Amino acid sequence: MTIAVGDCIPSCTLSVMGDEGPGPVSTSDLFNGKKVLLFAVPGAFTPGCSMTHLPGYVVNADTIKGKGVDSIVCMSVNDAFVMGAWGKAQNADEIIMLADGNGELTAALGLELDGSGFGLGTRSQRFAMIVEDGKVTHLNIEEGPGVDVSSAETMMALL
Repeated sequence: MTIAVGDCIPSCTLSVMGDEGPGPVSTSDLFNGKKVLLFAVPGAFTPGCSMTHLPGYVVNADTIKGKGVDSIVCMSVNDAFVMGAWGKAQNADEIIMLADGNGELTAALGLELDGSGFGLGTRSQRFAMIVEDGKVTHLNIEEGPGVDVSSAETMMALL
């Protein structure tokens, strides 16, 4: 079952790359008591994700945070090493590059994507959500290829 507006973010532990290497981060630490804009991509370094989706959030990070967002989080079913390298390559210093390496949160959200036809295995659908104090207030899931309803510009209009 797919998460919906009004639902709380499930409890999971994921990873982020830090100065000392990969480290754990819980969804409660990421979302509780904060306003967070989370967007998810099917894969780091993939064309649509690298040319359109993440860059839109990088360019607009200050504007998004200026609208009361505490954190911008980019999530992918990749490991923390890949997410850390992708964040550096994209100058995503203002964005938390969240590794859902085992797809645990993606599955708990009900937003899996079968990318096996492309050799990607199970990944995340492309989506964006606004989460306030752990509760989903907006959820935009891309219905097909491309970046439209989950873009930085679309999500900024909802803030």
